[in-house]
Amino acid sequence: MKIVLIGAGRLATCLGPALLRAGHTLMQVYSRTQASAQTLALRLGCPWTTAPEEVMQGADLYILAVKDGALEALIPSVARGREEALFVHTAGSMPLSVFEGSGCRRYGVFYPMQTFSKERETDFRTLPIFVEGNGGETEDTLRSLAATLSDSVYVLSSEGRKSLHLAAVFACNFVNHCYARSARILAERGIPFEVMLPLIDETAAKVHSLSPREAQTGPAIRYDRNVLARHLDMLQTDGDAAAEYELLSRGIHRLAAAEEYFEQKKSRNG
Repeated sequence: MKIVLIGAGRLATCLGPALLRAGHTLMQVYSRTQASAQTLALRLGCPWTTAPEEVMQGADLYILAVKDGALEALIPSVARGREEALFVHTAGSMPLSVFEGSGCRRYGVFYPMQTFSKERETDFRTLPIFVEGNGGETEDTLRSLAATLSDSVYVLSSEGRKSLHLAAVFACNFVNHCYARSARILAERGIPFEVMLPLIDETAAKVHSLSPREAQTGPAIRYDRNVLARHLDMLQTDGDAAAEYELLSRGIHRLAAAEEYFEQKKSRNG
């Protein structure tokens, strides 16, 4: 397909090269900032622009990989004069309906669920891509496109994708915040964060074969009050960290207790 990338952030920087490797043609990169547009366009070997009115005509697909807050304002200006092309956004939390009233006739969602970094190359074959279209033909086109990049392609509604995105925030963003908390505690004692990496790797590896409930360990799941109290005492000078520690500990214990109750009830009921 002939593709124009609208956006030059982390997702676009990883998606563009993957599309090239899959045999697609990158016609142009658009970004509000010249440095970002130039950098990605140079990598992809295509022209760039910072003006919506200069976005090229004639592409099969326009991928809007921009911040959620910029989508509604940007879509009409990019779609004008290109209404017959296919437009997609890549946002996990934005509905398909964001395209309504924009003049676009064919539109959809192309959501690769991953955390992206400009500095790291992403293997799209190993990550799931979720698509949605405003019609059966559009959806088929997006499924075929996704299949050129990934072995895991799913059709998912906007409502389903909202839940998926929420789950991803817990599994990724909140977990990374806990890494940052861990790094700060270690830094105060001059201990390098690298000592945590084997533990982090093993924790992530376990949920490939165990459920998160089965993989959970630590003082919170058994609600070891003595250990929890000592930890909270160590955090007394950092109110936010103490509050997070207590909230997470209670959450771990309550979720484990609830799941155990339902498992026992299910067992009793045969």
